[in-house]
Amino acid sequence: MDRSKTQGKEVPSADAQPADVIVSPDARRAERVPPGQSRTEKWPVLDASGPPAIDLKSWRLRLGGLVAQPAEWNWDDFLKLPRVKVFADFHCVTRWSRLGNLWEGVSTRELIARAGGARPEAHFVVAYGYDRGWTTNLPIEHFLAEDSLVAILHDGEPIALEHGGPARLVVPELYAWKSAKWLAGIELVEKDRPGFWEANGYHMRGDPWTEERFGL
Repeated sequence: MDRSKTQGKEVPSADAQPADVIVSPDARRAERVPPGQSRTEKWPVLDASGPPAIDLKSWRLRLGGLVAQPAEWNWDDFLKLPRVKVFADFHCVTRWSRLGNLWEGVSTRELIARAGGARPEAHFVVAYGYDRGWTTNLPIEHFLAEDSLVAILHDGEPIALEHGGPARLVVPELYAWKSAKWLAGIELVEKDRPGFWEANGYHMRGDPWTEERFGL
């Protein structure tokens, strides 16, 4: 548990965000906690097998599959890319929700544009983590939503290793396990295929508002 990230009782409001912040549509709902979830003021630490060792000198983010031109960034190059800020809620499949997170990083749309765009047959995305070959899958429309990004800052601070730093995928429309920690690669594919948790019974999409926790 990261106690430095504990929030107050008041729920952070989308209306209080500056004009340059992208506000996730779900953060504007009258009821922001999905069915079966409870708000936490804390920032729980959950993962499949513990954080990997990551050396920024050798860190790479690779983007391939069904794009016009595969792309790759080292850490220094990634930091030079245009950034966005996203205000979004974060829903873990284990039934906690942390409301009002401010993420900063590179839009997924920006990354795909720098690879020349997605090919027409690209319908799904596979995200790869640095943690022992871990993967997750998601539909491309969620990956390319306006509020999806590869984040390097959370609430104004670098993302700690235990929370997926130095860079993690953030897809606010889906349960948090789809927001791959320790992001190493992104592959656009034609046909959906299960990642680590999906192969172990989790849902292939993972919409928190319809409680797509398990099964197809």
